[in-house]
Amino acid sequence: MRHPNDNSFAERRKTAENAKRQLLAKFASAPKSTDPVIQERRAAREAVAAARETRRAARDALKAAENERILMEAAALTAAAEADQKAEAEARQAEINDRISRVVADEAARKAERDRRYAARKARQG
Repeated sequence: MRHPNDNSFAERRKTAENAKRQLLAKFASAPKSTDPVIQERRAAREAVAAARETRRAARDALKAAENERILMEAAALTAAAEADQKAEAEARQAEINDRISRVVADEAARKAERDRRYAARKARQG
């Protein structure tokens, strides 16, 4: 039994040819790049792209400024910490020097007292 939609080879070929012709007609009737509407759309896309690029550049500049600020704060904190450590080390060294000078002064005072006693004993004996 034959189907009513059973096309012959020639009919299928003719249908394919018509489909190709319609597709070419569709592309031929498409607006050209010189069409004002197409140029307007292209200009709008370029404007959007330029605005996007401007926003991206501004965002990058803000990020760079923020990173610079963070680096400056970190450098300031590091410098302050180093200054504190240096002051603490100097204070410790000053304390050590003071202690050493007191020990030397005490030793000198003891030696002077011992020498005085020795001289007094020699004076009594002699």
